[in-house]
Amino acid sequence: MSRTRARVSAPDQACVAAVDLARAAAEELARPGEPGEHLGYESEGDRIVTHYFACQDRAYRGWRWAVTVTRASRAKKVTVSEAVLLPGTGALLAPEWLPWSERLRPGDLGVGDLLPTADDDDRLAPGFTETDDDAEHQAVFEYGLGRARVLSAIGKDRAARRWHSGEHGPHTPIAHAAPAQCSTCGFYWLLAGGLRQMFGVCTNEYAPDDGKVVAADHGCGAHSEAAVSPPPVEQAIPILDDLGYDLMEEEAGSVDESASEELGHS
Repeated sequence: MSRTRARVSAPDQACVAAVDLARAAAEELARPGEPGEHLGYESEGDRIVTHYFACQDRAYRGWRWAVTVTRASRAKKVTVSEAVLLPGTGALLAPEWLPWSERLRPGDLGVGDLLPTADDDDRLAPGFTETDDDAEHQAVFEYGLGRARVLSAIGKDRAARRWHSGEHGPHTPIAHAAPAQCSTCGFYWLLAGGLRQMFGVCTNEYAPDDGKVVAADHGCGAHSEAAVSPPPVEQAIPILDDLGYDLMEEEAGSVDESASEELGHS
């Protein structure tokens, strides 16, 4: 079986020779002196050739002017089809466009701004799916007083991961230096619902996290049971007098060393 090869037409010589025509078209669009040297041409099809010129504008380094010329069948006159500025190899390009919902970052919402939530947002679930120990929630919803949507399992998991890995979680310098965890602090106010097992709110006005959601294994120096250790007692350095001395009177012993006594052997 042989591969099918696409027929490549030879460049039209009349279009290849129309370099001056292509340059004049580029100069009409650019500022004077911007189209530089001729970088070559490329055949686009039957009697269609694109000429490339260097761009001298310092704001468009690496770009090039592309002017496409063509001629009708059996016609001798070459005309300009289009002219455009295109990026070349190494050209500085704008970042890929992203919708606003993907460009938004925490803290971008200002006073008066509205942030609509999509109907298929996976962070939310219908309000009737909310489960709680209070059986009156379902009755409240049936009367039309409940919330239309509540936090879904995915939304809770994302929030828990974000809070736990953030600056109010356990992996921060202030938490590492804390005397104990927030879960043992008297100022730790547990959240309601399923998140109470991992998070609470700090109520210590002197703590850096006052009024913020903190992880149970977070901590700071304002712990309710933090105690100031008493300063260690310094041991007194013993005083040794190596310059003076005391005269000690020699006491007489019980044996007279000057007397000689027979020991009973020779």
